[in-house]
Amino acid sequence: MRYAIYYTPSIYDPLSVAAASWLGRNVYSGEAPEAPSIAGFSRQELAFHTAVPRRYGFHGTIKAPFRLHAETSEAALLKSLMHFASTVTPFEIPRMEIARLGEFYGLAPSVPCEEMNHLAASVVQAFDTFRAPLSDVEIERRDPDRLTAPQFSNLHRWGYPYVMDEFRFHMMLTGPVHPNLNARFETALREFFGTFLNEPLKISSLALFIEPEAGAPLRVHSQHPLGKLSAHRPVAASARASTTAISDMPARASGTKAALVARRLQANC
Repeated sequence: MRYAIYYTPSIYDPLSVAAASWLGRNVYSGEAPEAPSIAGFSRQELAFHTAVPRRYGFHGTIKAPFRLHAETSEAALLKSLMHFASTVTPFEIPRMEIARLGEFYGLAPSVPCEEMNHLAASVVQAFDTFRAPLSDVEIERRDPDRLTAPQFSNLHRWGYPYVMDEFRFHMMLTGPVHPNLNARFETALREFFGTFLNEPLKISSLALFIEPEAGAPLRVHSQHPLGKLSAHRPVAASARASTTAISDMPARASGTKAALVARRLQANC
């Protein structure tokens, strides 16, 4: 089993619903929502190009997947994450945009967000004691010969190349896309996610993801609101606790509601 600390919007946030529809998997329930109708794309073609981010679910990496250190436990990780989240003030990324990220497409801040960079660096440092050392196989999987010197140093120090000064917040929406398809994907992504490009992205929680076994789809284990619980009560008066255990939710009900919202979003695209 591996754990990861990611940002993902709450389960019923319209962005979560839209992304689940686009990627073909709800990262909370694990269910496959009704596939969207995208002009110029067959459902098979869209499924092929979203296979990579579908496994990881819609998220922005804060602390990459790691095996738990033998001298700690899941309960200790949860307690620490709950406490850490309570000390962080929620903030917003003013504007996100559809961005070409190497061979991939995703959502990224239109300008660097120092608050997000600081949050990511703080999480990487604060939770490094929970991370088991990388095995030789895990190091080789990162293809270290292709890394820059700072990235190589990060891999050995923090278990992941793209942290600290190498960190760039983003939320993947495709796997590798051939340059010949750039125009089609940019048009489709801007049309499908256009509503969300005009609004700030609210960073109000951190999520603990789990990968039950190697190669399995990652899912949300629990979500941890940022700041003191009292600050969230006017917005989320029905929340059961400061930490929502997603595994306690009825998956069928959550998936059904998500599908209904997705259909409404598609109708407005």
